[in-house]
Amino acid sequence: MVTLEDVAREAGVSLATASRVLNGSTRQVGAAMRARVESAAARLGYRVDATAQTLARGASNIVGLVVQDLTDHYFAAIADGVIRSADLLDMVVTITTTYRDPEREIAQIATMRAQRARIVVIAGSRVSDERMVRRLCDELDAYRAGGGRVALIGQSLGGVDTVAPMNREGAARLAHTLAGFGHRRFAVLSGPPGLRTAVDRCEGFSGALAELGLPPPLVLKGGFDRDGGYEAALGLLDLRADVTCVYAVNDVMAVGALAAFRERGVRVPGDLSLAGFDDIKLLRDTVPPLTTVRLPLATMGAMALDLALTSGDVARTEHVPGEVILRASVAAVPHPEPTGLAT
Repeated sequence: MVTLEDVAREAGVSLATASRVLNGSTRQVGAAMRARVESAAARLGYRVDATAQTLARGASNIVGLVVQDLTDHYFAAIADGVIRSADLLDMVVTITTTYRDPEREIAQIATMRAQRARIVVIAGSRVSDERMVRRLCDELDAYRAGGGRVALIGQSLGGVDTVAPMNREGAARLAHTLAGFGHRRFAVLSGPPGLRTAVDRCEGFSGALAELGLPPPLVLKGGFDRDGGYEAALGLLDLRADVTCVYAVNDVMAVGALAAFRERGVRVPGDLSLAGFDDIKLLRDTVPPLTTVRLPLATMGAMALDLALTSGDVARTEHVPGEVILRASVAAVPHPEPTGLAT
């Protein structure tokens, strides 16, 4: 299928310019450049996106983006993907943050419905509270009944298009990789118990260890942020537990754990190996650089906007796998115990 990007490349113009010509934007494009774009589209057999044309011709161009914590690099990267994609369609993104409060999330969607936002993208983990989930679904149903379009990034809800990171599978892949370095005794900084992302990443890791015949990890709960990782790591050190590797269920928790270990004189990876999940850009500047599971965060934001723009009668779920990225925070155990014989 020929894409707008193909047309832009063929015409030698920017993607934004090609969009303005072919999707009916009110922004002016010079006659010569317009002719180049239209000629390239004809040669390639490009078919115009009717949804994009409608938006450009005066329908609401507002995208409401709801994130849980804009100071978290995970959500900042997703927001970047949504904004860059929306800009190509001359759409405007408004961002609100829930501070991980499900009541606030529902209220913000109600506000966007009242403001007639064309699209709402919700990024963040669902909670385990079924009552709150039902209330969220009711609010989304009301929004969609008025013509709004919705996409989620996280766990799916009934009837809503979703970009779903494969958290369990990524955590399991990380467990296998770390076990390959000879680690047999693990601790997990698991985040809050009611957050499905944290639960999935913890259970996926623990399940993989069980498959390998290894003992269950020591699990320490904490906030799903830098301070939560810091406090959980201090708690681990206070226990004087005999572990060789620590897995934090997101990167900002891992960064907090690294600060706690440094404060207590624990060397990473000399004394403990450490890994996270998400691959936020900050990890490349930590000392040492942190091992993690990479998710294409900006791409996930763009995918969610595309799902919302092209939504139909049947909800779709795009599953996004994670990739283990090995960095210097993980080292091999000098004399590992055989798999299945760890105590």
